[in-house]
Amino acid sequence: MPPRIWIPGASTASTTNKHLTSRTRRREALSLYREILRTAKHFHWADEKTGEPWNKLLKQQARKEFDEAKQETDPLIIARLLVTGRDCVQQVQNRFNEATQVAWKRIEEDSKRR
Repeated sequence: MPPRIWIPGASTASTTNKHLTSRTRRREALSLYREILRTAKHFHWADEKTGEPWNKLLKQQARKEFDEAKQETDPLIIARLLVTGRDCVQQVQNRFNEATQVAWKRIEEDSKRR
C-alpha cells in the first residue's frame, strides 16, 4: 500500500492519524535526540570565540530546543519538527563525513610526497 499524506478534514484522517500517536512521537523524538548526541560527540574542537568545546555547545543547544518543543501538542507541528530535525542531523553527518574523507585524502597525498 502506498504511503498516504494526511489532509486536514479528509475522510481518511482517522486511519492516517493512528500513526501520529503520542507514543510514536515520543519514541521518534527520543531517537532523534539520541542521534543528535551521538553526532555531537564527533565535534572535538573548541569554539574560537568562547573556547568551549563544540560538542558541549551542541548538546546544550539540542537540550534547549527539545525543552522548548516539549509543550507542543499539535501533531502536524511535532511531525514537522521531527522531520526537520532528522534532515538537519543527516546534512551535518553527510558534511562531516565528506570533510573527513577530504582530510584523509590530503593526509594520504602528503604522506606519499615524503
